[in-house]
Amino acid sequence: MDAVCYKGPRELEIIRAPVPQIRDDQVLIKVTCCGICGTDYHLAEGEFLAKFPYLIPGHEIVGDVKDFQKGDRCVADNTILCDSCFHCRRGQYPPLRELRKHRRSPQTAAFAEYVAVQSKKVYKIQNLSEEEATWSSPPHAPSMALDKLSPPVGIDALILGAGPTGLILAQLLKLNGASHIVIAANKGVKTEIAQSLNAADVLRRTRPNYPKGFDVVIEATGAESVANEAINYVRRGGTLMVYGCYSKQAVVHWSPAKIFGDEIKIIGSFAQVHCFPRAVAYLESGKINVKGMVTDIFSIKDYQKHWRS
Repeated sequence: MDAVCYKGPRELEIIRAPVPQIRDDQVLIKVTCCGICGTDYHLAEGEFLAKFPYLIPGHEIVGDVKDFQKGDRCVADNTILCDSCFHCRRGQYPPLRELRKHRRSPQTAAFAEYVAVQSKKVYKIQNLSEEEATWSSPPHAPSMALDKLSPPVGIDALILGAGPTGLILAQLLKLNGASHIVIAANKGVKTEIAQSLNAADVLRRTRPNYPKGFDVVIEATGAESVANEAINYVRRGGTLMVYGCYSKQAVVHWSPAKIFGDEIKIIGSFAQVHCFPRAVAYLESGKINVKGMVTDIFSIKDYQKHWRS
């Protein structure tokens, strides 16, 4: 089968790889669509969970199930938990260092024609197109983020960044009781999509000017400079969520006096556990709208030309 493969940082090839052999607890999926996640850019640079010289990326999986109930359209949860390490046994998964140990193998990466997935991680889809279904993976992380935020009804929220997960988080906040949502992002296709989705009450293309701040501020750009500024938008007693995916070199400088004096809570949200069924249900119901969020479609053979676009 054809597959995208990294032999090293930025060393990308399209290779012929064997079709994965499935275990008793797995199914074989013929991949019909796979989304490019922001983490894929970091993998390409050798960061995050990258392990060379044989790395096949891709985890936003849509396809047809083989050797299960043949032809079922499905999406797949990409998380793999060992359930035996210190953190898993305490229900504190998945920290990045543990995911490195139990990282999905090349067999379970989806920028290929076939992928092997645990059968318990596969979910049927009925109402979604292939392109819409690729967004089953992005909402599961925002679902976990919302669980961590546990926002009271009636909050004011600011989301810095209008990428896919930022737009999905905005919709989740709106569905779960936020009274006022502001998205701040640079002008471009992302803000146009945000406007078409009616994802926020206010869309700002400049720095937000709200003297009283926000109850919840979500930094979803992954930009070091924006993360540094984010804390200045949090009102007294508010919460800052660090949600973007950053380079290893990124560093922030926040005043501990401000955090202490304003009693600001700072939390991170990296990945989901057991949120995937809820994400699929939200998409199938139409309450999370992803129309227009897929801007380009290309084949595996054209991956090298398009993955940075």
